[in-house]
Amino acid sequence: MVFVRTTPPRLVDVTAVFPELAPLARAAIRLHPRAGSPLVRDSSVGGPLLWPVEEPWPHCEAMHSGTGRCKSPADIRLERCRQARLHRDPQGPHYTPEETAIQARNAATFMERLDAGPPWPAESPVPMLPVAQLYVRDVPLLRPPGKADVLQVLWCPYDHEPYAKPATALFWRSAAEVGDVMAVPPDPYEADWDGYVPEPCLLAPEAITEYPHSLDLSPEMRLAVGDWSRWQAAGVAVDSSYADYPAQFYDGNLAVAPGWKVGGWPPWGRTDPYPRYCSVCEVQMVPLLTIASFEWDYGKRGWAPHEDEAAAYTAGHRVGQNPAQPTKVEVGSTDNMQLYVCPASPGHPHTDLIQ
Repeated sequence: MVFVRTTPPRLVDVTAVFPELAPLARAAIRLHPRAGSPLVRDSSVGGPLLWPVEEPWPHCEAMHSGTGRCKSPADIRLERCRQARLHRDPQGPHYTPEETAIQARNAATFMERLDAGPPWPAESPVPMLPVAQLYVRDVPLLRPPGKADVLQVLWCPYDHEPYAKPATALFWRSAAEVGDVMAVPPDPYEADWDGYVPEPCLLAPEAITEYPHSLDLSPEMRLAVGDWSRWQAAGVAVDSSYADYPAQFYDGNLAVAPGWKVGGWPPWGRTDPYPRYCSVCEVQMVPLLTIASFEWDYGKRGWAPHEDEAAAYTAGHRVGQNPAQPTKVEVGSTDNMQLYVCPASPGHPHTDLIQ
């Protein structure tokens, strides 16, 4: 790793106020993705995968509702590069000659496929896009099967039911067993949504401790966390604006960290807790990876790393240049997609949940 990100200490030692929470602590690793140029031997979001050249690239075999009129990943990436250039140089040309040439080539390919008419390429098996590659050396919280030491996550850039989300695929492999690497994986013809095309990012993994969202607590513990007198009796400096809703202070500042992470507790809020059970052995599944639309939001800027505090508290950002969204990923309505795995066997099918 070539950079670090450090979560500020929590405003309150929550276990000093509520010792009952101590046994519920869970380890998590915040990944802190930031725009970069990862290589196949790097842990990354949206970067190139250590994919054996002899192994077929994964495709989504489901039927898709593609129209042939959505933007291609190439066009999405080009527009992001153009916006980043204009962010650095607002007085620069609207399009450079190089950008115009790339756009023309992309448009010509698009029209060729559109003129060919149905069936659209989306109705055929769709190449999946790299979402994350995590090496155990960087994220030791991972528990791979056998000799595997790399987790690779891909998804289909089309909405799938239920809840309009991309279908995901997980692969474990041993880096030492990979020889020649696939240089140029196939790209899907189009993406339903720009937020389904991750921007290449390097990672700065950081180990943290999390506590359950208040919705995951027992009824008795939920009442305790929501009791303002308990906070006052402990003598902690909690903003009095939370007096009517102290559980909101707990959830937003002390319980579950926002952003991309491995392990930890689920970030409930869109729904009440919804346990997931393995379809093979019926064991309750555990969080593996949280794919986040944002690293922090207005109510959780206190989780912004020390190194990003200035950016987190600066109002106003150009479109596509929000420092809280370095991956450019957006799932649901600026939600999180959490992947769950079976703790009894990594080989059992995973599942996901939008939250």
